[in-house]
Amino acid sequence: MEKIIIYTHSDCLAKDNGPNHPERKERLESVLESVKELDSLDIDIREAPLAAPETINLVHPQSHLDAIFSMIPSTGLVGVEKEPYADTFLCEHSKNAILRSCGAGVSAADDLINSNEKRIFCAVRPPGHHAETIRVNGFCFLNNTAVTARYLQNQHQLGKIAIIDFDVHHGNGTQEIFYSDNSVAYGSIHEHPLFPGTGSEKETGAGNIFNAPIQSGTSSDEFFKIFEGKILENIDKFKPDAILISAGFDAHKRDPLANINLESEDYYTLTKSIVEIANLHCGGRVISFLEGGYDLLALSEGTKAHLKGLNEN
Repeated sequence: MEKIIIYTHSDCLAKDNGPNHPERKERLESVLESVKELDSLDIDIREAPLAAPETINLVHPQSHLDAIFSMIPSTGLVGVEKEPYADTFLCEHSKNAILRSCGAGVSAADDLINSNEKRIFCAVRPPGHHAETIRVNGFCFLNNTAVTARYLQNQHQLGKIAIIDFDVHHGNGTQEIFYSDNSVAYGSIHEHPLFPGTGSEKETGAGNIFNAPIQSGTSSDEFFKIFEGKILENIDKFKPDAILISAGFDAHKRDPLANINLESEDYYTLTKSIVEIANLHCGGRVISFLEGGYDLLALSEGTKAHLKGLNEN
């Protein structure tokens, strides 16, 4: 069994999106409570640092970063999107939450290479996979996974990075950032049609984008068949030097924002299948990032199953 490093920080709990918003602090509280119940696993919880601007700038230009932080209010909420999806907000505590969510992945990358840690989970919010190079979107400000991928390549000289995204919503931001870069493979399985509307199989980038859209009502068996054939097989052929996961738990049958029928235990199977690919090609090196998941029970159970999958040799 492998030790699991978990990066998180109380600043990520301070980010407020207002009443009745699906992306709320209770999500992360649920995840952290579920970690406490996994006393059979070897888990090391560490504080996520603030990401440095020069590291963020590997993906997002400083002008974009400055624009985001200039909108942070001294009190209340400020929406940063236009209709019809005006649901991404800044509050007075947003800056540190955003920087720590990104910094978690950067520290995880250092652990992966410098300390030979193999399995790391970034339990942070706000999430990141909808954030494009210069566009805030879908509750996301900085693309935490993309910054980590670029940091692994630039700081640690890894060549090929695979990003596997099983959030029920397509990671339009991650796709946009790497669309013309075949040193990064992006594979996403997601309900379609659904927000953000991207992610058709015709969107292939430089041959490095592997989209697997699935229909509303998809069962576990069909999900895994599609995931293996359209995502895992392509990542296997890519032979990555590290695998990053955008781990959303909103394909669970209980989730209120989508219509896929995964069970909690499916996240163990899903994660274990990714770990097996990592073991084949990159010494088992995996960093996972919390993305979506909006039913607290499903999120808690899904997280526990995910961490058990990461724990496998």
